[in-house]
Amino acid sequence: MSSTKGENIIRSYRSEQLPTLLFVPGFGDDSSVFQPLAATALASHYRLSIVDFPGFGGAPCVEQPTTLESFADLVHNIADQQQACVVVAHSAGSIIASLAARRASSTIDTIISLEGNLTAEDAYFSGTAADYNTAADFRRAFLSRLDAMAQAQPIIARYRSAVAKADPQSLWELGCDVHRFSLATVPGDVLTETSNTYYLYNPANCPDSSIEWLRDHSISAVQMNGTSHWFSADQPHLLADKILETLGKY
Repeated sequence: MSSTKGENIIRSYRSEQLPTLLFVPGFGDDSSVFQPLAATALASHYRLSIVDFPGFGGAPCVEQPTTLESFADLVHNIADQQQACVVVAHSAGSIIASLAARRASSTIDTIISLEGNLTAEDAYFSGTAADYNTAADFRRAFLSRLDAMAQAQPIIARYRSAVAKADPQSLWELGCDVHRFSLATVPGDVLTETSNTYYLYNPANCPDSSIEWLRDHSISAVQMNGTSHWFSADQPHLLADKILETLGKY
């Protein structure tokens, strides 16, 4: 059973007596991408706490600009409040988790990255925000792009629905910031600064530059062949098993 806390910022599943796994969604997404995990074996071992960022997933917007660093502050604070050591982060959410783990007093010592951004080419959705001068123009173009993609990939329909609920200004500001960050910094290098990092991915979903980055760096990588980019939504039991194996529960 789920409960909503902190003005819709956190959705938690299972007992507070269990150790917490903190989940961070990717660009434009919301907690729905992780909710299928509540019906898997993972929820027998951990309390699942899923973030809905301000401006996304029905969570109220805040006055400050939407940036990776502002969301990293939020993840840092939530991890501290819940004494969460492990963060499971999807796509661009992996950058946010990495920045949160950088904080001097962070409780985060492990990041399980689900096809998180490793190189600038991974910002194939978020990075396009910088091509538009207004939030409204970006939202319109992005939703149109997702509509076209969903014709061949039905799994994208859920993601498109999440993006449609996002605040347009927050969506655009975050996308532009991901673009700026990815040009100035190699996201994968920031990810590997965390004590324990694991990368779960389907090579077919990743750009060549990220596959090359994985080959050139020492990081624990687990292949999820045959999955979509949103494997927490379309193959939650497989993902749950992989996370439990990674954390030594199997």
